[in-house]
Amino acid sequence: MGHPQIKNILSDLKLNGMLSAFEELNNKGTKNSWTALEFLDHLLQVEAEWRERQSAERKIKNSKLLHFHTLEDFDFAFSRNITKAQIRELYSLQWLDQSRPLLLIGPTGVGKTFVAEALGHHICQRKKSVLFLSMSDLLEQQHLAHVSGSYLKYKAKLTKYDLIILDDLGLRKLTTQEAHDFCELIKERPKQKSLIITSQVPLKNWPEILEDPVVADTITDRLKNISVKISLSGKSYRELQGQKFDTTSKQV
Repeated sequence: MGHPQIKNILSDLKLNGMLSAFEELNNKGTKNSWTALEFLDHLLQVEAEWRERQSAERKIKNSKLLHFHTLEDFDFAFSRNITKAQIRELYSLQWLDQSRPLLLIGPTGVGKTFVAEALGHHICQRKKSVLFLSMSDLLEQQHLAHVSGSYLKYKAKLTKYDLIILDDLGLRKLTTQEAHDFCELIKERPKQKSLIITSQVPLKNWPEILEDPVVADTITDRLKNISVKISLSGKSYRELQGQKFDTTSKQV
């Protein structure tokens, strides 16, 4: 069987990793006198790596993450009350394996969403599913699900994600129904699945943004005891970058 026929079969079988590397590996195999088994081993490795990349890319696309950030890009030159050791600990994903929610608390512009999205991308690379939602989008989708009578279906859909990132809790006060739905989401995260919640509001002040005091007490008590809490502080990174840009522009 010639190369064109082999490549057609690889294409028909959707072995696209093997197909893309076939000629290169065949040349290397000939040059290095690989056995048939060695050649097959290299083809299988290439296919496995290709499928892993494709899987990660699909997970990133479906996650609705807004930006491509990595924790390696986090700028420690700006003082934000978070250490490299803390970043490495978050990167280990032990909190996710233990189903512990991660709270990223701090004023606007200090990097809460950056860290959340970087962790989201990292988790996608680890073959896990992620969903990024602003709190306003979550509340709107839950409201529409209630109105259409599909809330239970929507809630079941959310349980399928290994990680849900909720960005910017506290921009407005949650109604009793919204607080109840939020409480359910926190309580019903399955084993080895978790949440990241970013907020400008410290956990102790969450009762101020949750209309129902009973639900507020339930949420804060649960998160106080089981969550990983990272408090960021300092000046807005965007503001500092803007000042740096203005300085550079004046020099030019």
